[in-house]
Amino acid sequence: MNRVPDWPSRLSVTLREAERRPFDDIRWNCGRFVLACIEACTGIKPVWRSLPTLEQTADSAGFQRIPAAFAATGDVVLARDPDRLGVVVMAGEAAFVSMRGLIRIPAASCATAWRIG
Repeated sequence: MNRVPDWPSRLSVTLREAERRPFDDIRWNCGRFVLACIEACTGIKPVWRSLPTLEQTADSAGFQRIPAAFAATGDVVLARDPDRLGVVVMAGEAAFVSMRGLIRIPAASCATAWRIG
């Protein structure tokens, strides 16, 4: 799965739309956020299986796992305490869904990452 030519602007729109959207267990959680970001970057909504852990669930989509320190804009990351999936948005910063909308943390502090496209 490759990235579409205009993926940076498509990802930017997705992030802008998610900026103030609060977490919802069913309708807007970390998984749905990451799927929306992957679709923005690739034009394809990936298929993954719901497994016992977020790490296993993310692995089931088939993307290459990489060290979080090597994650680039548009790649998916897994943060711990609590476990949650997010996406690298710029210069080593990752965005995650929260009750107040998106929050950002350093991507290098995440446990692992997956290369998208």
